[in-house]
Amino acid sequence: MGIALFDLDNTLIAGDSDYLWGCFLVEQGIVDGETYERENRRFYDQYKRGELDIHEFLDFQLRPLAEHDMESLQRWRRQYIEEKITPILLPRAHTLLDRHRQQGDTLVIITATNRFITGPIAALYGIDHLLATEPEISNRRYTGKITGVPCFQDGKVTWLQSWLTEHRETLQDSWFYSDSHNDLPLLGKVARPIAVDPDEILRQHAVKHDWPVISLR
Repeated sequence: MGIALFDLDNTLIAGDSDYLWGCFLVEQGIVDGETYERENRRFYDQYKRGELDIHEFLDFQLRPLAEHDMESLQRWRRQYIEEKITPILLPRAHTLLDRHRQQGDTLVIITATNRFITGPIAALYGIDHLLATEPEISNRRYTGKITGVPCFQDGKVTWLQSWLTEHRETLQDSWFYSDSHNDLPLLGKVARPIAVDPDEILRQHAVKHDWPVISLR
């Protein structure tokens, strides 16, 4: 029995839940369409190039959470999950997760995308352990800030180390599945790094280091 770690966006789902949440907000008229759409695309392009300023992005991305009450946000999220996420769940991802369950492995999603967005997606896959960027809540409202460090790049290693300590686990028998070169810090820590439908930078790194490259599409 080991630990199977999974990135979420473009790994277990065929898209980016962060970016799609922004698209949903624009489509519903919840945010200023033209400006928000332009910035959403700019940050997503920076992420793919490995140039994202995560703190600048989080200031942008968490602002709508702080501007609305929890009841409205949860109602919009249910619609977003149904319209944007359910269609991009991957049957092969379910198969992979089931294989690890049958082996007795502990399943963990570890993602830069915040918990408000990713909590319901982890539930759809039946995964109890979720490490994600944590939006701060005060008096039942989001503040627009986060608690702890962003669960991004080296921050994923920080979050995982805390989780391992809490659960008295190690990475001796571990997997990490990811599509993104932004996850190289954590991919380098596990026993079995696996590139899943990888971006070109990660693909080249995986080939160079003889890591398995798979597709869930």
